Amino acid sequence: MASVPAIPVDEAVAALSTFSLEDEQPDVQGLGVTLVSGRVATDSPVDYDDVPAYQLSLLEDTNAITQLDNLLMEGKGLVSILYTYRSCVKALPQLPESMKDSQGDLYLETYQVLDIEIGRLREIQRWQSSAAFKLAVDMHNYTQSIKKLNGPSVTHMWAMLRLLDILLQLDHLKNAKASIPNDFSWYKRTFTQVSVNWPDTEQMREELDDLQIFLSTRWTILLNLQQEIFRVNGVEDIIHVLILFTLECLESDRVLLYSERHTLLRVLPVLVVLATSGEKEGESIFKKIKISRLMSIFKRDPVIPAFPDLHLAPASMLKELAPYFHRLTAQMRFIGLPLPHEITAKDAIEYQREYLIVNQISSMRAVHDDFCIRFASAVNQLEAANVEMGVDVALRKRVKENVYLVVVEGFQLLSEWTGRVWQQSAWKFSRPAKDSDRFDAERSVDVTDYEKVVRCNYTAEERKALIETMGYIKGVGTMMERVDTLVANTVWESVHAQLQDFVQAKIPTMLRTSLRRKKELARLLSDMRTIVADWQGKPPQVGEKVKSRKLSREENLVPPIVHNPRAAFPTAAQLHCLQYLIHEIVTGGSPKKAGGFFAASETEVPSAELRQLESFFNRLAFFPHVIDYRATLAHVTDLGFLWFREFYLETSRVIQFPIECSLPWMLVEHGLDSNDFGLLESILLPFDIYNDAADQSLRVLKQRFLYDEIEAEVDLCFDQLVSQLSDQMFIHYKSRAASKMLDMSFMAAVNDHEKYIVLPKRYDHLFRVRRVKMLGRNVDLAHLLRQRLNKVFRENLDFLFERFESQDLCSVVDLQRLVEVLRLTHELLAEHIAIDPFNLMMGEISETISLVSFSGRMASQVLVELQNDFFPNFMLCTTTQRFVRSSKPPKRPIKRPSPPFADPSFLFGNTDLNEAHGVVAELHSKFFGLPHMFAVVKLLGSRSLPWLVRALLDYLSQKILMMEPWVEDLRDLMPKAITLPPYDAGVEGCLNHFTEQLQWAVNYDGRPEMLQGLKEIGSLIFWMSLLDTAMRETETVHFMQVVPWLGVVPNKDGQLQQLLCDDNYSPVVSLFKGATSEVLYSTSHVNSPAFLSMAKQAEVVDILYMNNLQTGSVLDYTLTYLHAILARSREKWDHPPKSGLVEITLSKEYHRLYSGLQYTMMQGVPPSVQSLLLAYSQISPEGDSFQDRYGDAVAWGGCTILYLLGQQLRFELLDFTYHVLSAAEAEALPSAQELLVERSKSGSAAYSMEVAAFLANAKKARRLNNYVFSLLRACAPQEDRLASMIKQSGVVVHSVKYPVTPSLLNHLPMKGDEDEGVNGHDPSGADYGIPTPGETPRAEDLLNTS
Repeated sequence: MASVPAIPVDEAVAALSTFSLEDEQPDVQGLGVTLVSGRVATDSPVDYDDVPAYQLSLLEDTNAITQLDNLLMEGKGLVSILYTYRSCVKALPQLPESMKDSQGDLYLETYQVLDIEIGRLREIQRWQSSAAFKLAVDMHNYTQSIKKLNGPSVTHMWAMLRLLDILLQLDHLKNAKASIPNDFSWYKRTFTQVSVNWPDTEQMREELDDLQIFLSTRWTILLNLQQEIFRVNGVEDIIHVLILFTLECLESDRVLLYSERHTLLRVLPVLVVLATSGEKEGESIFKKIKISRLMSIFKRDPVIPAFPDLHLAPASMLKELAPYFHRLTAQMRFIGLPLPHEITAKDAIEYQREYLIVNQISSMRAVHDDFCIRFASAVNQLEAANVEMGVDVALRKRVKENVYLVVVEGFQLLSEWTGRVWQQSAWKFSRPAKDSDRFDAERSVDVTDYEKVVRCNYTAEERKALIETMGYIKGVGTMMERVDTLVANTVWESVHAQLQDFVQAKIPTMLRTSLRRKKELARLLSDMRTIVADWQGKPPQVGEKVKSRKLSREENLVPPIVHNPRAAFPTAAQLHCLQYLIHEIVTGGSPKKAGGFFAASETEVPSAELRQLESFFNRLAFFPHVIDYRATLAHVTDLGFLWFREFYLETSRVIQFPIECSLPWMLVEHGLDSNDFGLLESILLPFDIYNDAADQSLRVLKQRFLYDEIEAEVDLCFDQLVSQLSDQMFIHYKSRAASKMLDMSFMAAVNDHEKYIVLPKRYDHLFRVRRVKMLGRNVDLAHLLRQRLNKVFRENLDFLFERFESQDLCSVVDLQRLVEVLRLTHELLAEHIAIDPFNLMMGEISETISLVSFSGRMASQVLVELQNDFFPNFMLCTTTQRFVRSSKPPKRPIKRPSPPFADPSFLFGNTDLNEAHGVVAELHSKFFGLPHMFAVVKLLGSRSLPWLVRALLDYLSQKILMMEPWVEDLRDLMPKAITLPPYDAGVEGCLNHFTEQLQWAVNYDGRPEMLQGLKEIGSLIFWMSLLDTAMRETETVHFMQVVPWLGVVPNKDGQLQQLLCDDNYSPVVSLFKGATSEVLYSTSHVNSPAFLSMAKQAEVVDILYMNNLQTGSVLDYTLTYLHAILARSREKWDHPPKSGLVEITLSKEYHRLYSGLQYTMMQGVPPSVQSLLLAYSQISPEGDSFQDRYGDAVAWGGCTILYLLGQQLRFELLDFTYHVLSAAEAEALPSAQELLVERSKSGSAAYSMEVAAFLANAKKARRLNNYVFSLLRACAPQEDRLASMIKQSGVVVHSVKYPVTPSLLNHLPMKGDEDEGVNGHDPSGADYGIPTPGETPRAEDLLNTS
C-alpha cells in the first residue's frame, strides 16, 4: 500500500481549532457537576516537603502544620458524621406481647446495630482529646517564656484557627443533636441486658460512663480544650496573637473565600472566652485589645453561619459559656451584646438591610453587569494578543495582568455573593416567621419549625432576589469556567511575573536604600530572593555597593529586570516561606507584635517599604486560590447548603419534608407562578442547588442515603416542573390563540379590552434546552416538553369531544371554535417545538385514523343527536332557515353523559377569554342554522361526511317504511267520496263542509305519529339543503384556489373548460417541467432526480384536482334517493285510480291524504294573529297553534313526497285548504287586522276570529308550499307528459300536460359504484363522495344496500 503522507501536528491542531462545538442551547444553568469523575482537575494536597531545603529553621513548624492538617482532615469527616447523624432508635421494631420471649434476641440485635454508631461517637471523643492536646502543645511551644519554635507562621495560625473551628462545630453539633443522648441511653440499656454473662465488663462500663458524661455535658470539648491549654503559663500571649490576627484579617478583608471569613467569625468568640478564662487577677483582655474592635465585629455579624441549617450567635455563645468559664461572667458587662431574639425592631430593620439580599440586589445587578463587560473585554484582549504576531511584550504583560486582576475580582464577587446567601439563610433560621399557615390542609396538620424558617419566611420579592442572585453566581461561574484553559496559563504567568517583579526589582531597591544597614532584615530579604527568584541566567550582584555609606541617585536605581514569562506557579511551601519571612520582617519574631502585624508601630521597616510588603503579603494570600482555578471556582459557586435540613428533620421528627417545604422547589414554583417573565430564564437554576447538594453528600459528607434522598426529590421536582411548565406553556399559547380569534369590533366595543390581550412570554429559550444537568446526567427538556404537550393536546381534544357528547347539536359551533383555537395554539407552539401534527392527533381522538374507519367519533355523535333529539324535538322555521327546540317536552327522555369538569385551560385559556368567547357561543346555542352546518362540514371533513350522508339516507328510508302503515290506515278511514263545495257557500260554508267530511283525519289515532314522521322527514330534507349550501361554499373557495394552477376558465355557455399551455400541459405541470428541463441542462451541481420527481408529482396533482372541480349536490342525491324509495313502494303511497283518469271526489291518492292532514293543521291562532289580538283586544289566546308544535318541517316532508310522487298539480288543484282560500278570495273578505279594527269600532265583525285565524294559517301554508315546490323544481326538474282529465261536469279532456320525475333516477350510482359514492372511496378524489353529474346508476342496487 502507498504510504499516506502524515499531517503536521501544527496543522492538525489548527484544523481542530476551526471546529465549533457550540449549539443553540441557552445557558440556563451553572457549572456542570460530574459525579463520576473528579470535580477539580488541578486538585493537589498541600505539601511542605521542600521547606527544609530553604534552611529557614521551619522544620518543626512545618511538621506541626502537617499534623494539624491531618487532624483537620479527620475532624471534617467526624463533623460530617455528626451533622448527618440520625436516630437509630426510631427505626427499631417494637415487639408485641406475643413475642416477649424473644426480647433477649431483640436486645442483642439492637446492641449490635447501635454499637456501630456509638463507636463513631467514641471516635469523636478520642479525636477531640487528641486535637485539644495537639493545639495546646503548639500554643505552649510559642509561649514567650519557653519559645521553642520560630513563628508562629501565618500558615500555622490559620491551621490552629481551623482546628479550633472544627472543635467548636463538633461541640455545637453535640449540644444540638438530641438524638445522640437518646440513642446512647438505649444503647446503655441494651448493654446492661446483654452483658450480664460477659466477663470483665468493668472497663467497658467505665468507658460508657465517660462517654455519657462527654455526650450529656454541654460544651465539653471547649472545656477540655481550656484545661489542656492552660496547663502552662503564658499561653495568653499566643491567644492574644490569634485574636489580633483574626481581627486584622476581618478588618482588612485579607481573606478571599467566604468560608475563611466565616471561620474567623466563629472562632473569635471562642478565643475571647479562652483569653478571658486565662486572665490573671487584675488583668483584662480589653486592656490589650480594644473592646471597640471586638464590638464592631460582633455587632456587624450578630448571626454567623455554622451549618446549612444551624447558625451561631456571638452573644448567645458568650452568654451560654459564661457559667462554664467563671471569669467570663465578669467581662460580659464590657461587651453587652443583645441576643438574636432580643434585637429591637429598629435594629432588626437595620440588620435586614445588610442580611437580606433584596435590599442589595440593585447594587449587585450593577456590579454584575459591569464585571461581565470587563471580564469579556479582558478575555477578548487576551485572545487577540495570543493570536496576533509581533505584539509588544509590555502590552502583552499588561493584558495578562489585567486578566489576573479580573479573575481575582471575579472570585471576590462570587465569594461575596455566595457569602450573602449563606448569611441570609442564617438570618432566616435565626428569626422564624410569626405568621404561618399550612401549605395543604389535608396533608399537614401542624406547621413545622422548618416551614416557619423556610416556606413561610421568604416573601415573593426575597425569592425573586434569591433567584436573581443565583443567576449571577452561576452565570459568572459558567463564564469563568468556559475560559479555564485560556485563563489558567495566563494566571500562572501573572503570578510568576508578580513574584519575580517583587524579588528582582523591589527587594534590590530596598537592599540598596533604606534597609542596607539592617543586616537581619537584609538577610530575610535575601532569603526571599533565594526562595522564589527565577534568574533565568546569572543572578545580579549587589555586593560592594551596599557596603558604601553614600550612593548616588543613579546608583540607587536598579535597572529593569527582563525575564521571560513562564506558566510556573509557586508551590505551597514557597508561599508558606514567603509569608513567614514577611511576618518576621514586620514583627521581628515577637508574638505580641505579630498580632498588630502591619499596623504595629514598633516595626523597624520604613513606611514606604512596609506598604510594599503589605501589598505583596495580601497578594500572597490570594495566590493559592487563584492557582487552583477550578477548585476555587467550584467552591465559591457552591449553593448546595440551601437544601440540607438535618437539624430540623430531627426536631420535627419526620423522615423527610415534602417538596413544598424545600427551598429549591419553592424557587422553581415562584418562577412558574410569577408575573415577571424574566424569571422564566432562571427556572432551571434552582436545580443547581440539588446538583451541589448531591456533590456535597457524596464527596464532603460521604453519605449515600443523603444522595438517595436528593435524587428522589429532584426526580419528583423535575417531573412536577415538566408537568407544570408544559401546562403553563399550553395555557399561555392557547390564551394567545383565543385572544387572536376575538373579533376586533368586540375588542373595540368593550371598555376593559386589556384583559383580553395576552402578552408573549419568553418560553422560546426553554424549547431549545436539550441538556439539563441533573446529578451527573443530561436530561432532554425539549423532548419531555414535546411528549407532555402531545399528551395535553390529545387530552384537550378528548375533553372537547366529551363536552360535545354531553350537549345538543347546537353546541357544534362552540366545538368548532374551540377546535380552531386549539389548532391555532398548535401552530404557535409548532414554531418553537416539533410536536405531532394536529390532524394526526385530531384523527386519533375522533377515531378516523384507521384505514377501515369511516364513521368516526364526531360523525357518530352527530348522527345520534340527529336521530334521537334533533329531528324529533326541533322545529324548522323556513323564514329564518333555522331549527329551534320545541317548547313541548320530548316524548322520550334524552340520555347523555354528564358533562366533564370544565378546566378553563381546556376551553379558551383563562377565565376572561372563556367569558368573552362564551358570549359568542351563547348566540348560537339556541338554534341550528347555516353557521352550525359550516361547523359540521369543517369538523367532519371529506372522510366522515359521506358516511353521515349515507346513514341519514338510511334513516330516511326507515321513516318512509314506518309511515306506510299509517298511510294505508288513513286511506281505509277515508269516506268513499269527498266533494268540493261551490264558492257560493262562502268561506264559513266551505269550512263547515270540510270540517264535517274530514273528521277521519282529525279522529285518526295515529295522526300525531304521522305528523311527527313527516316533520322528521322534512327536517332531514331541509338539513340536507343546509349541508348542500355549506359544502358548495366550501367547494367554491377550494375551486377559486385551484383553477389558476389548472388553467380552468368558463366558456361562452358558462361551462368550465381547461386552457392548456403551449406544451399541452396545465400551468402547474408546465411550470415544474420547465424548471426540470433547466436543471437537467445546467452545469451546476443540482439534485436533478428531485426535480424529475416534482414534475411527475405535478402531473398527479393535475389529474386529482381536475377530477375534483365539479362534484354533485347532496340535496339532489337525497331527493333521488327518496324518489327511489317511493318508487319501490309506490302502490302504497300513490294508489292511482283504475280508470287512469284523475279522480276528484273518489281519489285516495297521497295528495288527498295530505290535503286532509293539512286542513287539520290550519287550526289554532297563528303568531301574527296572536300579536294583533293582544294589541287590539288585550286578549291572549289559550293553547298553542300547530306552528308552535311542529313548525314548517311537516310541510317540507309532505310537499317533498307529493312532488316526488308527481302529484303537485293535483294537490294544488284539489286541496281542501286551497279551496277555502279561493272561496275567500272570491268573497273578498277583509284581513285579520281589518277585522279587528272593525270589531273594535262597532263591536261586531263580518266573520269570527276563528275564520280569520284559519285563513291566516292557510295563506301561510300556501306560501310555504309554493316555496318548497319551487326549490324542488330547481333541484329536480320534472318532465312533461300527456294525460287525460275528467272535469267535474263529466267531460273528458284529452292531452293534458303534467310533470313527473322519472329522470331523477339518472342521478343514482350504478351497481358497484355505490360504495365509491356513499362510503367515501371515490377514485376520482371527490371531496365528499357525492356522484358527479353524468353517472347513470340503478335505483334497485342502491335500495338493496339500505
